[in-house]
Amino acid sequence: MLSQDDLRQLAQKGISEEQLNNQLEEFKTGFPFLKLEAAASIGNGIVAPDETERKTFVEAWNAYKAEGRRVVKFVPASGAASRMFKNMFAFLTADYDVPTTDFEKKYFDNISKFAFYDELDATCKHNEGKSISELIADGNYKAVVANMLEPKGMNYGQLPKGLLLFHKYADGARTPMEEHLVEGALYAASNGQAHVHFTVSHEHIELFKQKVAEKADSFAKKYGINYDITFSEQKPSTDTVAANTDNTPFRNDDGSLLFRPGGHGALIENLNEIDADVIFIKNIDNVVPDRLKPETVEWKQVIAGVLVTLQKKSFEYLRALDNGCDDSKIAEIAEFVEKCLCINPKGRKTDAAYLKSKLNRPMRVCGVVKNVGEPGGGPFLTYNQDGTVSLQILESSQIDTNNAEYMAMFTKGTHFNPVDLVCAVKDYQGRPFHLPDFVDKTTGFISSKSKGGKELKALELPGLWNGAMSNWNTVFVEVPLGTFNPVKTVNDLLRDQHQ
Repeated sequence: MLSQDDLRQLAQKGISEEQLNNQLEEFKTGFPFLKLEAAASIGNGIVAPDETERKTFVEAWNAYKAEGRRVVKFVPASGAASRMFKNMFAFLTADYDVPTTDFEKKYFDNISKFAFYDELDATCKHNEGKSISELIADGNYKAVVANMLEPKGMNYGQLPKGLLLFHKYADGARTPMEEHLVEGALYAASNGQAHVHFTVSHEHIELFKQKVAEKADSFAKKYGINYDITFSEQKPSTDTVAANTDNTPFRNDDGSLLFRPGGHGALIENLNEIDADVIFIKNIDNVVPDRLKPETVEWKQVIAGVLVTLQKKSFEYLRALDNGCDDSKIAEIAEFVEKCLCINPKGRKTDAAYLKSKLNRPMRVCGVVKNVGEPGGGPFLTYNQDGTVSLQILESSQIDTNNAEYMAMFTKGTHFNPVDLVCAVKDYQGRPFHLPDFVDKTTGFISSKSKGGKELKALELPGLWNGAMSNWNTVFVEVPLGTFNPVKTVNDLLRDQHQ
């Protein structure tokens, strides 16, 4: 039974009683594993364009932009950097005072190579009265780390990744947020404007706005464009209730219901509110210095060119279906759906209404890279609710680990998802799709957590590029590994790609 206080709490979040009950029911029933046909590969779900095709796609993208289309770069940027510094937090609390692990030694041996070195050095001088080199000479390594991580210093342990200094330049170091502004100017600007949207956490939004106020004008001047930079926060209505191990609502010490963020799948609501013809999506930490950007820019244009080329053909076929088609045209459309969009109609190739329903959906082209053992999802051919097969990005949690055949597909998959998407979100009549309508709600995920020493079950919504886009048309394009340079730990910044 819900109390009046519970109902008030739900109303404040914008969550209905029905939603709450549905979530509690999901804890009881769990989520089904997906039925797989195969891991996608070159020639079976993944396109690998040659040099001539790449040039054609880049030209198609530039022609599309020249038509005055509205293009937005969408960057999920709410992630805290705390996990980046897990090893250095451990060093602060260790029962030794000098670098001991390989990670700690690598950090201190190369400390001057970090883009934040000068700022950290100045912070140490201000707080400790000594430079980094002097503190190290004294054996006071922990003071250096404390000045990097703690609020008394640079507070990197609490800041979002987007606001850390990643790359050195002659005119000063840059944050990932700034690198995304540069990328926006280089491949996503149209009509002389670069629209860049960041999703951020509530506590950091003012810091992001402050950084934009400091930096955007200089980039606008450098690239001869104007910026339209906007922000949004994850909606409280996308939070999910936590449950006890018996699937009853978990309550805080004050008796209130415990809600947790619903994961990146919640951002489908933010994406749905973006006014755009085409939207690029890329993680905040996957950026490189200017010297390596040409490859990234070229391939962003390639995948965008693939998108607008396929969309143009889809629109042409949708209008033909509206006007009535003979059998030969229906066969041509069915072949496009099967060969170009990798949707196996399973015996419905002559059903015009069915073909129209498959074509008239949001579309995304996803860059995928060769699998090099990074954790995360991959591209698969997967069965849908209606029995058809289409392309999906799957995480390990969506796959039955007891199914040896499926696990072999997952572990031996040739490609990996680096979160490199370009999306078309309007229909053939120019109307925006309502993106939440295309979520597969059966693809959520339940995990075990704890609070205050008590075990609890947490519910994650279908992931943004997994179940939240499950009913989109999806195409995979192989892109070079050089376009994928995530920063998961502080020492990743020492890789050549970030120097």
